[in-house]
Amino acid sequence: MRLTQEPIQVLLVFAKEDSQSDAFWWACERAGFRCNIARTPESAVECFLDKHHEIVIIDGRHSRYFEADAVCRMIRATKPSEHTVVLAVMPQIPSDQEEPSVLPLLSAGFSRRYLENSSVSACYNELIQIEHGEVRAQFKLRACNSVFTALEQCQEAVEISSEDHVIQYVNPAFEKMMGYHRGELIGKELTELPKSDKNSADLLDTINTCIKKGKVKCNSLRHKDRRKESVDARSISSHSSDAPSLQNRRYSSMARIHSMTIEAPITKVINIINAAQESSPVTVAEALDRVLEILRTTELYSPQLASKEDDPHTNDLVGGLMSDGLRKLSGNEYVFSKNMSQSQLAVPVPLNDIPSSIAELLNEEECWEFNILELEAATHKRPLSYLGLKIFSAFGVCEFLNCTEATLRSWLQVIEANYHASNSYHNSTHAADVLHATAYFLRKDRVKGSLDQLDEVAALLAATVHDVDHPGRTNSFLCNAGSDLAILYNDTAVLESHHAALAFQLTVRDSKCNIFKNMERTQFRTLRQAIIDMVLATEMTRHFEHVNKFVNSINKPMSSEGSDCEGQASIRNSPENRLLIKRMLIKCADVANPCRPLELCIEWAGRISEEYFAQTDEEKRQGLPVVMPVFDRNTCSIPKSQISFIDYFITDMFDAWDGKYTHTHYMIIRAAPFKNLMSQE
Repeated sequence: MRLTQEPIQVLLVFAKEDSQSDAFWWACERAGFRCNIARTPESAVECFLDKHHEIVIIDGRHSRYFEADAVCRMIRATKPSEHTVVLAVMPQIPSDQEEPSVLPLLSAGFSRRYLENSSVSACYNELIQIEHGEVRAQFKLRACNSVFTALEQCQEAVEISSEDHVIQYVNPAFEKMMGYHRGELIGKELTELPKSDKNSADLLDTINTCIKKGKVKCNSLRHKDRRKESVDARSISSHSSDAPSLQNRRYSSMARIHSMTIEAPITKVINIINAAQESSPVTVAEALDRVLEILRTTELYSPQLASKEDDPHTNDLVGGLMSDGLRKLSGNEYVFSKNMSQSQLAVPVPLNDIPSSIAELLNEEECWEFNILELEAATHKRPLSYLGLKIFSAFGVCEFLNCTEATLRSWLQVIEANYHASNSYHNSTHAADVLHATAYFLRKDRVKGSLDQLDEVAALLAATVHDVDHPGRTNSFLCNAGSDLAILYNDTAVLESHHAALAFQLTVRDSKCNIFKNMERTQFRTLRQAIIDMVLATEMTRHFEHVNKFVNSINKPMSSEGSDCEGQASIRNSPENRLLIKRMLIKCADVANPCRPLELCIEWAGRISEEYFAQTDEEKRQGLPVVMPVFDRNTCSIPKSQISFIDYFITDMFDAWDGKYTHTHYMIIRAAPFKNLMSQE
């Protein structure tokens, strides 16, 4: 029995796949639920006993395959089903017939009835209503039952009373210690209990003193009961009559109870710190109060940025890249998009037929010094298709996706066509550059030892699409302009959400370029989630969160392990840390320009600056807030702006990534040439 409300699990019991079962499947996908399908009653029961689904949906429209009532009874006969909602899918009722009674369905064990409707939205609405109603109520009931089961088994005496100290509950240990039965205690104040040979006078005096002083209150278990009274939980030890000792024993008992309730990891951390405060000196307790104050904020990983009056470049970069800017201004719209059908695009040549001049350049793609700008010129600004073919072939992407090279070529061409060649920086050359860096990192032994092939394919695909249809403007600009995309994505990770969504829309709308069409559904969903997560990780507002999590979860533990290779591998290979590695990998690949050879570094700096200049020009023309005033083409120092970017965003991130993984020791030496250029201005 699960107590944590993880993604809800749904079991579909349909003998045949049809529009109704598909509708529920996609509704589960939209709601973020995990879904299994069973075709027979036996497989349904077997799957249910394995997964303990919160919702079971049984097809009751066709009795020739199985009896829905019988399947429901089989599931209800199992122990886990007491907390399960079972839904019967029934045929539509003709308008000339009377509405049948639902009592037979309820008698068979069904919780609800759903009349046949293959609309995904209708299925989604039904699932959401069930989640917010019966499912959430069942989770609360499980948690409550578990708490009281734990209290019953607890070896220490526990009492729950109202604010007026009227006893509402006592556990067996409390009964044994006090010498009274539960019926003699419920509804009375502890101070009313007569002193007798059943209990010691010293014990009662100590308990009463603690209650009066409020020493044994446990605020973390306060809640409203049905009489709208607050309830206190008290744990009392009979081993000593000393009040401080009682307090410490009480907290130990409560901590064990807390571990059985539904709570987030940060709540556990706060509970541990609360426990440490109980026996700490005043100075330490005050310091821990400050720690708790910080932990209760929402932006745990975002630094508190102090204003740097002497460094406007850093201020503007931070303001422009790490916030969504001001909100929408009425009357301003910034709309962009490209509609290119597959028939408008020339299919690129197979890998073996690539012109020799391009092939010679691609022979160097495994080197960090690979010159992507030369490939841009040789391919007439189509480097992504050619480099993608070479890298995807090296990593066996077609074999993994079970697609042909022709399909992959078409997909690369469609994706590249939806990058804006008019952008000076965010174009397909930048995407190819990020793809190259991603492949370079994936070939490093440490990374190869941490990720499987699905992770590698996800990283390569995410790098390819991570800026598709980028308008050459920042998220802050789009939010200030009140663009359609900013409204669609609620001013949150606007561009990154668009890149991920459009990439899949472009892929699945035409079978000729659908590289996912032959994948098994579960594997596709896993791959899709990994791609989306990596694309969203390129959004700069969560930059420090991703870097700090990587350092704290991977770098520091690996350093403490010393030379124990097995221990380091176990740290890197946990599912949570593999996720952090993939996010860090694409983040470093996305902003690796300062780590490239100097001539490439300077060119990329000029290109991104030109985009920022153009944005500032447009903001002034439209009367929008100027997000990065320092990027004025008449006054800006490009070297200064790049040094600020390197110092604030790049140095720490590449130190963390470089120190444990890639050994590409370029980053530290890149700032020096910029400083030299700056001194020459």
